[in-house]
Amino acid sequence: MKMGWSWTKLAIRIFPQAVLVAALMCATSCSKETPAAASKAPVTVDPDVFSVEHPELFKRATAETRELPTELTANGTVTPDVNRTIHVTSLGGGRVVDLKVRLGDSVKKGQTLLVISSPDLAAAMSDYQKAVADEVLSRKALERAQLLYDKGAIAAKDLEAAQDLEDKAKVDVATAEQHVRVLGADPAHPSPLIDLRAPVAGTIVEQNVSGFEGVKSLDNTPNLFTIADLNEVWVVSDVFENDLGEVHLGDSAEIRLGAFGDRAFRGSVVDISRVLDPNTRSAKVRIVLPNGDGALRPGMFAVAKFRSRKNTERVVVPATAIMRLHDKDWVFRKEGDKNFRRVVVQADGLAPDGMQEIREGVKPGEEVVANALEFSTEVAEKK
Repeated sequence: MKMGWSWTKLAIRIFPQAVLVAALMCATSCSKETPAAASKAPVTVDPDVFSVEHPELFKRATAETRELPTELTANGTVTPDVNRTIHVTSLGGGRVVDLKVRLGDSVKKGQTLLVISSPDLAAAMSDYQKAVADEVLSRKALERAQLLYDKGAIAAKDLEAAQDLEDKAKVDVATAEQHVRVLGADPAHPSPLIDLRAPVAGTIVEQNVSGFEGVKSLDNTPNLFTIADLNEVWVVSDVFENDLGEVHLGDSAEIRLGAFGDRAFRGSVVDISRVLDPNTRSAKVRIVLPNGDGALRPGMFAVAKFRSRKNTERVVVPATAIMRLHDKDWVFRKEGDKNFRRVVVQADGLAPDGMQEIREGVKPGEEVVANALEFSTEVAEKK
């Protein structure tokens, strides 16, 4: 025994590498005979599931269905009613010598807007005065011819010629007088000045002329003023192609403007464009609104909410059950006894009694946390 142990020690000292190789071979053979213990599968944690110890502390609400009208929101702009809008132009050219109104002023029918010194009117007034003088001369000639004819001094054809000249002279006077009146002047008061007057009462919503500016002839100049009756205005909204099926003629619409906070204006849809804008894939929807107090001004940005006359079934939950986060709407839906899942939903318009319509994400009968913000503060943010 002692000799055997001594030989072993001696072999380790003399052949250390051989001993190391033998040990490795033994370890390899042992590993083949004894399989390694299987590793545990990784535990997956769903970040949208929240577990609470006392779920009874959080009030819950059940999603339900209601018969509600379809609602759709679209952006729009306040514009004047084109049927109540008049473009004011001058039929005679010249230079503005007195500008009496400005953009935004209210005017009455017949009120002078500006005064133009017009060569066209001066020429028309000259033609009128010449026509009057010619008519006076032809009338006297006709009276002499009638007298001579009665005495048998001239033939009937001479009387007829004098009558023809008188008739033509009267036509020339009437034509010249009408020309003067069309240019805006009174033939009884000769003057080269045109008083451009308002054809209707309203508000000046466009001005394209300033003081001492030249006014060209009618065929190559824009309108000088635009007068609109703002007692009734339009809101023109852009409704996208996919939403056009939800809007119909006669549907009621609620208009809100940033200038008036929570004040709502109510009108109805009177026209839906038959042509789509190829760039935005939207159609113009026109709403008529009364504007007796003048609060609605052309150019104002508006948000229109359309409400159809036909009711459809909608899923609703309390508005407080919806939380806005990362540009999405979320609810916490109950799953199991103590678990709640955070679910993305598509929320529509508000329903009566503080309820919110849900288009997608929650089904009728499912329970959600009634106050999503409170639940998120107490549980979700502490997860």
